[in-house]
Amino acid sequence: MTSSSKKPALLPAMLTMKCPSCRRSSVFINKSVFPLDKCLALKDECEICGQRMKSESNNGGGINYALTMILFFLNLLWYWPIFGLSYKDNSVFIYLGVSTFVVIIAQPYLMRLSRMIYLYLYTSFGTSRRVNIEG
Repeated sequence: MTSSSKKPALLPAMLTMKCPSCRRSSVFINKSVFPLDKCLALKDECEICGQRMKSESNNGGGINYALTMILFFLNLLWYWPIFGLSYKDNSVFIYLGVSTFVVIIAQPYLMRLSRMIYLYLYTSFGTSRRVNIEG
C-alpha cells in the first residue's frame, strides 16, 4: 500500500474538519471560524468524492449541547483544585462565570465540531457516489 492509498485516520480527519467519506477534503467553506456569521457554512458536496454534506437535519444541536456540558465539567476539573469551591462564599458563582466565559469563547469551534461529529456518525467511510476515492 502506498501512502496515497492508505485510509486516513478517523480522529485527525474529524478534528481537522475533513470529509467523512474520503477524509481528504475540507467540509467547511472557510477554514477558520471567522467571520462568525459564516463559520458553519458547509460545502454542498466534497470536491474529491462527491459526498453530499448538507441535509435538512444536519444541525448537530444536541451534540453541541453535550459538548458544552462536557466543557463545563472539564472546567470544573481544573478550577476546583486551583481555586476551590465552597457554598460559604461566592466561589460557585465565580466558577460559573469563568466556565460560561470559556464556553462562549469556545462555542464557534464547538459548533463546528458538533456538526463534524454528526456527519461522521451518519456517513461511513468510502460511501460516496464516486467509487474510486483512492486517486
